Amino acid sequence: MTGCLSVVATPIGCLDDITIRALRILREADAILAEDTRHTRTLCTKYGIRTPLRSFHEHTDDAKVDQLVQELVSGAYFALVSDAGTPVVSDPGAYLVSCAAEAGVVVEAIPGPSAVVAALSVAGLPVRRFTFEGFLPKSGREREEVLSRISQSEITTVIFESPYRIHATLQDLGQALGNGRRLALCRELTKVHEQTIRGTVEEVSAGLAAPAKGEITLVIEGASGEPVEKDVDVRALVVDWKREGLSTKEMTHRLQTEAGWKRNKAYRAILEALKTDS
Repeated sequence: MTGCLSVVATPIGCLDDITIRALRILREADAILAEDTRHTRTLCTKYGIRTPLRSFHEHTDDAKVDQLVQELVSGAYFALVSDAGTPVVSDPGAYLVSCAAEAGVVVEAIPGPSAVVAALSVAGLPVRRFTFEGFLPKSGREREEVLSRISQSEITTVIFESPYRIHATLQDLGQALGNGRRLALCRELTKVHEQTIRGTVEEVSAGLAAPAKGEITLVIEGASGEPVEKDVDVRALVVDWKREGLSTKEMTHRLQTEAGWKRNKAYRAILEALKTDS
């Protein structure tokens, strides 16, 4: 008979947040495949779990994955854990799960803590539908494309961010989202210094210490379906557009498409700027 791979959710902060079933699985497994064995050993020590720990992380090569799958096919029973929360969700393990399933191994979920769901539950934002983006690309066109997608999405978005990059990300979100969109920044979820800051990008930024500390989950309200108006210097834009030879109609269209202004408001602002500039 083939073995079993249990995908086990572990605490995201408070070590008390683990299910009875998860503890039983961790005790019964032949080995625990851990993202960081030192981190997982702390959990095991607290609950007297003596199951051998084996390293399994994002840099684990295909040869080791193949070896683990062969052991599972031969009857081994492994528990897969990440450093915190539900494995595979923005963590290593998806390839192992896929290979094990293709080989006929039983793969079972042992549900429990999730930073995504925990943040959504305290954000105070709509949760009927949401999308999870994980960590944003650090720079370049790919980052710009993701930020643009988030700014246009009408459903709630959840992202993870490093405390070292969160202020830069909030600045980028401010430019992408404009004014009015609400956020909830959840820091150190379930830990002693847990903090949730709710408000606009500006309000959240003002409430967050610099430098920030701890793991951060950010929940972003979906767009209302109406264009989000960006604050722009219309007079300066008109000066540039006049140099380009744009007509009033073309300037109005540019202000609509590039800054999200409604047509009538954009047209009036263009006329006022042209009058002032003349």
